[in-house]
Amino acid sequence: MPAKLPSLSQCAALLLSGAAYAALAYATPRVQFGQLLGLFAVAGLAYWWLLRTRLPLRWGLGAALVFRLLWLPATPALSDDLYRFRWDGLLVANGVNPFRFRPDELIADGARAAVPNEAARAAVLPELQQLYRQLNSPHYYSVYPPVCQFVFGAAARLFPTSDAGFAACLRVVILAAEAGTAWLLLTLLPALGWPGRRALGYLLHPLVIVELTGNLHFEGLVFGFILLALWLLSRQKWTASAGALGLGVATKLLPLLVLPLLVRRLGWRRFAAYAALCVGTVALLFGPFLSVDLFVNIARSLKLYFRSFEFNASIYYLLRPIGIWLTTYNQIAIIGPSLAVLSGLAGLALAWRERRSELASLLPTLLLMLTAYYAAATTVHPWYLTLLVGLSTLTRFRFARVWGGLAILSYAAYQTSAYTENLWLVALEYAGTYAVLAWELRATSASKRTDAAL
Repeated sequence: MPAKLPSLSQCAALLLSGAAYAALAYATPRVQFGQLLGLFAVAGLAYWWLLRTRLPLRWGLGAALVFRLLWLPATPALSDDLYRFRWDGLLVANGVNPFRFRPDELIADGARAAVPNEAARAAVLPELQQLYRQLNSPHYYSVYPPVCQFVFGAAARLFPTSDAGFAACLRVVILAAEAGTAWLLLTLLPALGWPGRRALGYLLHPLVIVELTGNLHFEGLVFGFILLALWLLSRQKWTASAGALGLGVATKLLPLLVLPLLVRRLGWRRFAAYAALCVGTVALLFGPFLSVDLFVNIARSLKLYFRSFEFNASIYYLLRPIGIWLTTYNQIAIIGPSLAVLSGLAGLALAWRERRSELASLLPTLLLMLTAYYAAATTVHPWYLTLLVGLSTLTRFRFARVWGGLAILSYAAYQTSAYTENLWLVALEYAGTYAVLAWELRATSASKRTDAAL
């Protein structure tokens, strides 16, 4: 039987999406918020139409690949994180521990402390000096765990003097991770009783394409490792699953939130072994970077994140003016860590309340745990939400897709060098998101009551 072809309206939506992504990749500076918002809206409306009209799966998978390949030779215009990635990569490629030195320390010292060899220092210092002017965080230690550092280092070895070549290497890695994610989604969805077409909810989402393939953020690897860990766990391969989850933690620390959900599923004895293997994998990957300063500097970075940084927050932005009214200055140093603790307790409460031990119930609980974490966070960059978009395709919830679409409003802050947020747009983002979440939670609760009555 021949494969079903897309309709004319679907073809039009695919063409509009491709044109929007090409314009975003090559003709949209970050400061042009109106243009960015308009193109993203075109891609978002096309995405909604393609899902609503049930685009054939094969065509959807092909479109997801083409939309990503459009970005392959592009240097990210919507994010300057690439320069810190390359900075860390050059250090790793030259045998320097990126967790030991802040960029400002290296530049002030002429990199003598980090690169004692004069010839090697003469080769790498001009590149570091050029990159330093483009860094958005020159006074902070690196926060990127070892999996990221290994990728950065390999890309820097291949392209030590080229931003475009370095970016292309990272993009190939992310594309490979996304291909693995697509396979895992298409494998897990039928096993959970969902049609494989739901994978397109993640693979075609504009935020996922723009922030992962476009802006080169590694949440794509994190989501892939989480899915791999859960897939292996569903096949009773818990040892390999622990290793996969360890790789996820060694890419971004957030997958640690999966562990509390495994206690009842594995039992305490097997869970202890699983957690030990996961932590052991992380420790092994951190091994090449071990030093006296490693834990101190990582702790400093985490302290800054929770006590100093603020961007696109929700609950924190409601509490901030109260703190200022009471004390005349911003109480982020107290509010930030307090919210982090409360979100952690909320996550543990969600894990404790679980009564079912199958994989299908783990996924919505994990989605809500991460939602609670980001609701309480003082910093919520749009690419963080790609994890929620991915997890939502494996559950009944759709609020994450809405949040991922509205999060583009946060780019309004980059219209000027002062990075001033428009709090009306932030309010619009969260009002829309929480309205959909509340409606879905109410509908889920009503469905459970109906099932119980039957």
